[in-house]
Amino acid sequence: MSHLLLMLIFILLLVFIARITYSIILLPWIISRHFHKQGIRGPSYCLIKGNSDEIRRMFAEVQSKPMDLCHDIVHRVCPSYHRWAPLYGKIVLSWYGSEPRLIISDPVIIKEALLKTGELFEKLEPNPSLKRFYGEGILFSKGKKWTVYRSIASHAFKMEHSKSWIPQIIDTTKLMFCKWEDENNGIEEFEIDVNKDLQKFSADVISKVAFGSSYEEGKEIFKLQDQHCHLASLSIRTAYFPGFRYIPTKKNRERKRIEKKTRELIKVLIDNNHKTQNNSENLLALLMSPHKFINNETQRLGLDEIIDNCKNFYLTGKETIANSVSWAIFLLGLNQEWQSKAREEVFHVLGHHTSPTAETLSDLKLVSLVIQETLRLYPVAAVMVRQASKRVNIGNIDILAGTQLYMSIISVHHDTQIWGEDAIDFNPMRFTKSQKHSSSYFPFGFGPNYCVGQNLALIEMKIVLAMLLQRYSFTVSPTYVHGPMLVMSVSPQYGMQIVFRRL
Repeated sequence: MSHLLLMLIFILLLVFIARITYSIILLPWIISRHFHKQGIRGPSYCLIKGNSDEIRRMFAEVQSKPMDLCHDIVHRVCPSYHRWAPLYGKIVLSWYGSEPRLIISDPVIIKEALLKTGELFEKLEPNPSLKRFYGEGILFSKGKKWTVYRSIASHAFKMEHSKSWIPQIIDTTKLMFCKWEDENNGIEEFEIDVNKDLQKFSADVISKVAFGSSYEEGKEIFKLQDQHCHLASLSIRTAYFPGFRYIPTKKNRERKRIEKKTRELIKVLIDNNHKTQNNSENLLALLMSPHKFINNETQRLGLDEIIDNCKNFYLTGKETIANSVSWAIFLLGLNQEWQSKAREEVFHVLGHHTSPTAETLSDLKLVSLVIQETLRLYPVAAVMVRQASKRVNIGNIDILAGTQLYMSIISVHHDTQIWGEDAIDFNPMRFTKSQKHSSSYFPFGFGPNYCVGQNLALIEMKIVLAMLLQRYSFTVSPTYVHGPMLVMSVSPQYGMQIVFRRL
C-alpha cells in the first residue's frame, strides 16, 4: 500500500513539474516563435519574472532625477516603450512574468481593443496586491456585475447631474482661492503648490456631488487611499508570485491595515447617508438603492460592493481631475500668450466677476481647446492594459488568447507622424483643424469602458480655469522642478509650484 502511495505521489509530482515546465519554459518559447514569425520581437524572456525587474529599474532610473522643462515625457511615463521601440519596432513583445505582453502605440489596434472590451478583450485581472487596493468595484469588474455598476455610475454622472453640481463646484473653487489669499495675508503676489491644493479641491467636489459629504469628513479616507495608492503602484511593475500576499512582509501588513481602516471609514459614511436620507441622486444613494441585477431580479448591492465602488470613485475622482487641472495651469503658466488669449475670452463671456453657468461654460471655446491640448500632452489614461479573451486578428497581427496589450496612449498622443513635427509643443489650435486626429486621441479611454466621470471632469476643469483667469495672472515658479511620473495617472513628482498675481 505504501508503495502505491509513493508511486502516486511520484506521478503527481511529475505532472506538477511538467505543468510548471510547460507554463514557464515551453509555452513562452512557443508564443515567442508565434510573434517572431510576424516580425514582432522584444527583450529576452527571463525565467518566471519575465521583464518585470528590468521595467522596474527603468521607472526607478527615470524617477531618480528631474528632467528638462519640456513636454517630451514618454521616456518618464512609459520608459519601456521609449527604450525598446527604437530597437524592436512600434510593437514590442515583452513579458509580465510568464505572460506575453505587447507594448503598442498603434492607434488602430488601441481603438479596436478598447472598442471590443467585453467582446474580444477584457480588462486585466489585477494581481492580489493590486486587487486589495481596487477591490471588486467598477474599475476591474466584468460581465453582468460591470454592467450594473456602469449603469448606476452613468446615471449618477450624466450631463444633467454634472451641470446641476456647477454651483457646488464654484463654491468649492472660491473656498480654495480664499484659502490661498488668507494664507498669504492678501499680498499681491504669492506662490502655491497647486497640485497639493487641487487634490483637496477635487476630493471635496467628488465627496459632495457623489457622496453628500465634504473633504473634511472624508479626508482620512483620502489620506489612506494615497498611502495605499503608493503601495499598489509598486505591485503593478512586479510579477506576482502565488501566495505572496499571505507572507507578513512590512508592505503586506501595511496594505492589510489600510484596507481594513478604509472600509471601516466608508461604512461610517454609508451609515450616515442612511440616517440623513441624503439626496437620492448622489452616487452613494444610487449604489444603496435596489437595482435589477441577475435574471432581472431586483436586488441591492452588498455592503462590500458599495464600499469597493466608493473606493474606486474616491480614487479616480480625486486623482485624475487634480492632475489634469494642474497640468493645464502649468501649460498656461509657461505660455503667457495663450494665457492672455484665454483670459480675454473669459472676460468677454463672463466679465470680470460673474461666475460661470452651464450656458456660459459652453461659450468658452478657447478654454476648451486648452483643456483638449492639456489632455493630449498629459493624458488621464497615459497607459491602458487589456487582455485578449480569444485569438483575434487586428491590424494584420495574429494575437493569441491571453496576450496582454500594454497600450501606450502617451506615445500615440506625442507621435510626430500623427500630430506633426510640433507634437510635443503646446498648441491648442491644432484641435480647430479637421477631425483627422480624432481616431488617435484617447484622453479618457474609448469604447464601453471610457471614463464615466468625463462630463464632471471637463466641467470642473473649465470652471477652475475660468475663475482662475478672472482673478489672477500666473507663471511657473523658478522653484518648480519638472518630473511627470506615472502613478495611477500622470502626476507631478515634485509638486506644481505656481506664482500668482492678483489682477
